[in-house]
Amino acid sequence: MSRVLIVGAGLTGSLCACLLRRALQNQVHIVVWDKARGAGGRMSTSRPPEPSSHSADLGAQYISATAAYHQSHHSFYAELLSAGVLRPLECPVEGLRPRDGGKDYMTPLGMSSVVKHFLSESGADLFLEHHVTALYRRGASWEVERQAGGSETFDAVVLTMPVPQILQLQGDLGKLLSVEQRQQLDVVSYSSRFALALFFPPDAELGVSWGARYVSDSSCIRYIAVDDRKRGAGAPGRGPTLVVHTSVPFGLQHLERDKEAVQPLILQELSRLLPQLPQPLSIKCHKWRYSQVQTAVPDCPGHMTILDQPPLVCGGDAFCHSNFDGCVESALSVLAALEAELRGHAPSGQ
Repeated sequence: MSRVLIVGAGLTGSLCACLLRRALQNQVHIVVWDKARGAGGRMSTSRPPEPSSHSADLGAQYISATAAYHQSHHSFYAELLSAGVLRPLECPVEGLRPRDGGKDYMTPLGMSSVVKHFLSESGADLFLEHHVTALYRRGASWEVERQAGGSETFDAVVLTMPVPQILQLQGDLGKLLSVEQRQQLDVVSYSSRFALALFFPPDAELGVSWGARYVSDSSCIRYIAVDDRKRGAGAPGRGPTLVVHTSVPFGLQHLERDKEAVQPLILQELSRLLPQLPQPLSIKCHKWRYSQVQTAVPDCPGHMTILDQPPLVCGGDAFCHSNFDGCVESALSVLAALEAELRGHAPSGQ
């Protein structure tokens, strides 16, 4: 079997792993590395510090499909709905813009359940806290180094992390990029924001009627959600969880500050917007340096092939657009680029 490494256990990486398994069956041994302590990427779901509270989606909040994508990606939506991973978003979201023929979905078990579904379907070997630092071409294989030390050899590598992290990789990547490819990657830009989760006790009353709300009268806060209500229903005996996302300008303004210094500013503004909130049991703050793609690779090709043999391919929302369907499009594009190269490819011997 060919050994394929996918770097990044977010939506694109997990779906790439799943599609490769379904297309090539037992011809590939798929390995997924991620530098984080959990799978999900920007579709992460954080466990509460206390078991008496609900978990929190600190990244993506729900999935919105245009009518066209809902049709072209019908098989993916049908699979997730059938598995119980997705359900129609039925709670009120103040400020959500209606779209002709579009559909909105939520995840009863949190957004990371989408990624975990595709990882499970892929049968891939998942290794967390594996931070890739360098790639070296070794004949017909790639030697991939980790920050913690050591390296492994693979027949193909797929990079799905944010583009600035791709460009930081040491080794042979830099000299393999053409001038045009470097220019295309250099134009990619991301928005940045902070996310806050407030975990409350079971008897807490938040005093709001909505499940989520887009905020228009604040330079700091853009979005607030009662996460358990957004998902349809809370588990008995668990308290509510409030998720707060800052605006992009606020995130950019404070990007280089420690999140511990920014958290009080967000809480102060939240208190102004919702003065009736009770005291939470605990609070978690997360900085999304790479929140959403603002400028994608020109013409949105879905992927970028750095080398045909041994295959080195980049994918992710930066090569398409920054939502569920953009990641699906990218994963399909990566599959098309790799499938012919990997069929019957001689393994590296490991």
